[in-house]
Amino acid sequence: MTVYIAKVRDHSGKVLNEKVEAASPEQARSILINRYVAVGKITKSSFNFDLSQLEMALSKVKVKDKAVFSRQFSVMTNAGVAIVRALGILADQAPNPKLKRALLGISAEVQQGNNLSSSMSKYPECFDDLYVSMVEAGEVGGVLDEVLDRLSKLLENIAKLQNQIKSAMTYPVTVGIFAVIAFLGMTIFLIPVFAGIFDQLGAELPALTKFMLWLSSMLRSWRAIIPIVVFMGLSFAFRQYYKTPIGRLQIDAFFLKMPLFGDLNEKSAVARFCRVFGTLTSSGVPVLQCFDIVCSIIGNQVIVNAVQAAKKDVQQGGMISLAIQKEKVFPPLAIQMISIGEETGELDAMMEKVADFYEDEVEQAVKALTSIIEPLMMVGIAVMVGTILLSMYLPMFSIFDQLG
Repeated sequence: MTVYIAKVRDHSGKVLNEKVEAASPEQARSILINRYVAVGKITKSSFNFDLSQLEMALSKVKVKDKAVFSRQFSVMTNAGVAIVRALGILADQAPNPKLKRALLGISAEVQQGNNLSSSMSKYPECFDDLYVSMVEAGEVGGVLDEVLDRLSKLLENIAKLQNQIKSAMTYPVTVGIFAVIAFLGMTIFLIPVFAGIFDQLGAELPALTKFMLWLSSMLRSWRAIIPIVVFMGLSFAFRQYYKTPIGRLQIDAFFLKMPLFGDLNEKSAVARFCRVFGTLTSSGVPVLQCFDIVCSIIGNQVIVNAVQAAKKDVQQGGMISLAIQKEKVFPPLAIQMISIGEETGELDAMMEKVADFYEDEVEQAVKALTSIIEPLMMVGIAVMVGTILLSMYLPMFSIFDQLG
């Protein structure tokens, strides 16, 4: 994208110099003509970098941003507002700079005669395959406003599910960070004070005290960088291994079996699968294409492999429920409800019900997990602080015994 500067006149009659990013001067004019009364001379900017470009590069379009856009776009199209005008209005009020640029570009593409879905596909960082496929189905069926409404509900549910899982991690992570800070503070600043007292008294130190003094000395020297380097190296190695097919499969399999969090991961993946699959089929997207799209949003390679294997069975004429059952990944209840949906011809509605059920299960699991983690974290912090204090006071007891 190139930055262009154009002389424009707004609705109040003021003449302004407006910056716009576009692939060509013609596209820049198409973008600006929807926002201003008149557009004059357009020139290429001699200095293309500014702070807004950096902000755009660092920004990310979140699920919530797309949900809000979809809801507003649906209302405007349902009210009869032209797509180009609606996109221009929504671009003006979009808080996310990356989404704003995408909407302006899409508006220009549509004004030139391109389909909305094909225009959106040129901005994959904002609109993924799921979004583009549903918009395409809405265009073909002439029910774009209904599809956009379904999309907004789908994205709102996905955002809600993500927030529930994040909330399960927020408390332990926050408490863990403060615990580490407290531990480092006591080890680096408090223990040396006691070390000086022990040296003056010449007391015989127990093993625990010797270890804590050694740890304090290490953390106050250049050797403290060694565990940091080791941690960073292990993190890098873990990320690189996770990028490999076998590594991703093994780690995702562990995530499904790990204590406390495994059940939560499985239920959230099932909820995402059913919610997205049901929304896609109700919008008119072909079933086989639904499988491909769902695989990109599940987030667990074990379940992705199961869905891909199920797709092959369905491709050969099998039922979705039987195909999924073979892989032994989905819970029996979900499989039975999907089977009933296929038998009654209400697969999309049944998928939505399964998604509702497992989203409620995730919410309850998050509450239960939080109630378990809270006391465990408190006990862990108490043990940590108690160990440090005990290591400092044990030599005092021996000194008092000698004095007595």
